[in-house]
Amino acid sequence: MKVKLKAIFQINKPIIGMIHLAGNNQRDRVKRALEELLIYQEEGIDGAIIEDYHGTFQDVYETLKESSTKGLKIIRGVNVLRNPYSSFKLAFDFGAKFIQFDSVQTPDLDLEGYNSLRKKYSNIAVLGGVGFKYISPTGNSLEIDLAEGKSRCEAVVTTGSGTGIETPVEKLREYKKLLKDFTLIVGAGVNLDNVKEQLQICDGAIVGSYFKPNGNTNLPIDR
Repeated sequence: MKVKLKAIFQINKPIIGMIHLAGNNQRDRVKRALEELLIYQEEGIDGAIIEDYHGTFQDVYETLKESSTKGLKIIRGVNVLRNPYSSFKLAFDFGAKFIQFDSVQTPDLDLEGYNSLRKKYSNIAVLGGVGFKYISPTGNSLEIDLAEGKSRCEAVVTTGSGTGIETPVEKLREYKKLLKDFTLIVGAGVNLDNVKEQLQICDGAIVGSYFKPNGNTNLPIDR
């Protein structure tokens, strides 16, 4: 039985911050990531995804390893963009509770390998992208895409057209109408002006660039 996202966060509509792993070198990237995790925790963010957006697999590994020894209470997740399948073991080894796959759509998955990993790491929740930024459409109907997505993850994540770009509210309404009580996370473009409306539809949000000065993902989080 897969763990539910609500059981992980113990809260309705969690806000999940992004750790972009920016910095001049590995030591700098990991140090900044640990500082940002602490800021997120102190400012009441419910979770954080450690992602190799600017960094490397080794940066993700070292950040998870270091953060697992710091007594942090914030719930950590993992997204290895360049090899998402590796996220399962990383999360398991270092106590992260969830991972993100930017796409759980059929053309983007080694479905046999993916299902094997989900079964092996059944305590790790998956946030799965459907209609995600920079991912090519499947050519199937949205009903088919979402039905497949629901069978492959604990929460569907969708976005607008790019990083920091608002996810159209009409898209969120359409997804939620089809998903019904299945968890929907808005994954990009959430800001102070739209967060209330978007969370009236969605069950949580991932916020990354909005926490950075001028939306620049290379810069440190602005407390």
